[in-house]
Amino acid sequence: MTSQTNPVDHELIEAAAHVARTRCRGDNHTMAAAARDRDGRIVTAVNAYHFTGGPCAELVVIGAAAAQGAYELETIVAVGDRERGVVPPCGRCRQVLLDYFPGLRVIVGDGDHVRAVPVTDLLPETYVWADHQLDAG
Repeated sequence: MTSQTNPVDHELIEAAAHVARTRCRGDNHTMAAAARDRDGRIVTAVNAYHFTGGPCAELVVIGAAAAQGAYELETIVAVGDRERGVVPPCGRCRQVLLDYFPGLRVIVGDGDHVRAVPVTDLLPETYVWADHQLDAG
């Protein structure tokens, strides 16, 4: 596990917090995520809760980013509604984020103790899906 942390992108946290405050309403949308692309653009999204396991905000932001042509996400954060602050990604999201963006930084922690860590730190002894695929050729 890497002990080095990266500077925290407070603008990204505020973007997700703003969406959580203004767009999360009721039980269907309780989390917001914001991601910064390599070009500096910020993409935001909310989760789509459903009893069948609807997508988390982090997964929705991946799709929203792709729809906007943002394919090189560098940093991501999720924020809960009702002023819950930064919320770390669930296990499924950690794996998907790693598979899509192995160099991604994820903002975790709470209050004044947030930090940006490599997604690989969130999954020690990682299974990288791409490493286990048969060669096409």
